[in-house]
Amino acid sequence: MKIMFICTGNICRSAMAHWLMEKKLKDNDIKEVEVYSCGIFAQDGDGVEYNTIDVMKEYDVDIKGHRATNIQNSKICDMDLILCATISHKQSVIRMYPEVKDKTFTLKEYVKYDEKGEDVELQDPWGYDIEVYRFSASQIDECLNKLIKKISLD
Repeated sequence: MKIMFICTGNICRSAMAHWLMEKKLKDNDIKEVEVYSCGIFAQDGDGVEYNTIDVMKEYDVDIKGHRATNIQNSKICDMDLILCATISHKQSVIRMYPEVKDKTFTLKEYVKYDEKGEDVELQDPWGYDIEVYRFSASQIDECLNKLIKKISLD
């Protein structure tokens, strides 16, 4: 299974989801899942934000080597599952690549983050203090735990 996480610049949310998921897969000895990430407006080669690096250290994830990938330079059409940070990212993906519509969701939507299905977006921490990054990372972590359970049952 190939999973891609998508946000705006691929330097905060999707990067955190990508590398935290890699760690969780390794920790759970799940080898049949490949993880990728990209950004709708990413500048290829950009590094992650300093707060992203610091917050991921708290999860024992070294993200310093991550480099952003623009969606147009990704292998999005090869993915089995595409998980976006927000509804607008999801809509952009489907507009750009209509053939992936049936496998594109927001991360929170896919894992049924809340029972009512109303909380489906990850807040963008870019430009905020480290506490906002921590909040974003904690939501991503919770979603990824649910995702691991879901893909293990499928």
